[in-house]
Parts: sequence; structure tokens; C-alpha cells
Amino acid sequence: MKLAEKLKARTLRVKGHSIGEIATKLSVSKSSVSNWVADIELSSAQIKQLKTNSHSAVAVENRRRSRLKNENARREQIIEKAKSEVNKPTAQELFFLGVALYWGEGTKKKRGVVEFTNSDPKVVEVMMRFFRDVCSVPEKKFRGHVYIHEHLSIEKAEQYWSRVARIPRRQFYKTSIQHNRTRLKKDTLTKGTFAISICDTELKLRILGWIEGVYQTTTVQSCE
Repeated sequence: MKLAEKLKARTLRVKGHSIGEIATKLSVSKSSVSNWVADIELSSAQIKQLKTNSHSAVAVENRRRSRLKNENARREQIIEKAKSEVNKPTAQELFFLGVALYWGEGTKKKRGVVEFTNSDPKVVEVMMRFFRDVCSVPEKKFRGHVYIHEHLSIEKAEQYWSRVARIPRRQFYKTSIQHNRTRLKKDTLTKGTFAISICDTELKLRILGWIEGVYQTTTVQSCE
């Protein structure tokens, strides 16, 4: 038993502090405090004050923060557990991941051009891994293209995406400026959007073929 904490808890309880307040002050559980002070009877005035405090704006805000903290902690636990369930992708898994991402976000209609555009740096990193490791694209064939709003820094955006994609800025196309239609628009994309371009007709056709192959092999076929 934590004798020192118990004595402090009893002293605070006699002064009219709530179980929650004592637990917070001493960094112990509410159940421990409840056991330690179970025999202490509060005066009617102390009980009335505790009821008043429990409905105060400060108390309500503290409870809100406590709930939020607990919710965030639970979210982090779920996320961390899920992360631990993922192993390093095999070559085949990286192939399917890259094909699926291109299927959803890649350009299909430009003849002879493989182009993938996204604003999420993690997605861009994964696609660069796909292009390098699965497609064996030579480094000199990569081209980068930044799309950014006119009031944001082109220099910072180009430096940022060059680091993310590991494509030298000398292999970037001229950055495209997007003009804001409203001053109230939030700057949710401070580094703009990035496009990976590869001029390679054969690779484009292969990727389109892979997409069709993935579709055909994963679609449930009707019974004949």
C-alpha cells in the first residue's frame, strides 16, 4: 500500500475534495482513492459544494479534455496495433499496390506518357518505389511537375517534392501556377500537388495491361 499517498488522500478528502480531484493530484487511480477514503463522511456543505463544482464550466471542460485524451490514446493504440500487423511487402505485393494506386490516380488517356499525380507525400514515395523497383525506370527518365497556388512558395515546394521523390529539380517541368478563385480558400496544400511523369510508351501499355489483368483475375465470375 502506498501509505504516503493514502494519508494525503485522506487529508484532501477531509477538506472536501472529490475522488477525481484527489486521484489527479496524487496521480493514482480513482478506485484506490475511493478505498482509502471510504470511511470519511463529508459534511452537507461539502457535499453541496462538490455537486456545484461538478456542474461548473471548468469541470465540464476538464471532463471533455479527459474524454478526448482517452479517445486519442485508444485511437493511437488501435493504429499502433494495426501497424504491427503489416510486414514488409514482397515484390509481388508491391506490384499489386503500385498497379492499384495507378489505377486509381494515374493518367490513362495520355498516349505514351505514364503520369501519376497526388498531394500525399507518402503515396508519392510508394509510387516512386514501384516505378524504380518493379518497373525498373532509369533515373534519367523521371520528370517532376509541381502544381501550386500563386501565393505559395514555388522554391519551397520544388525543394520539398524533390526530396520526397528523390528526383533532381533539373528534371522538373516548369511549375504550374493555379490562380485562386476565392480569397477565403484554405491553404490545405501548402506544398501543392506533385506529378511524376515518365515518357515511355511500352511502360504505359504494360501498366494498362496490368490494370486489366488485375481486374480480370479479381472479379468474381458468374457460374456458367
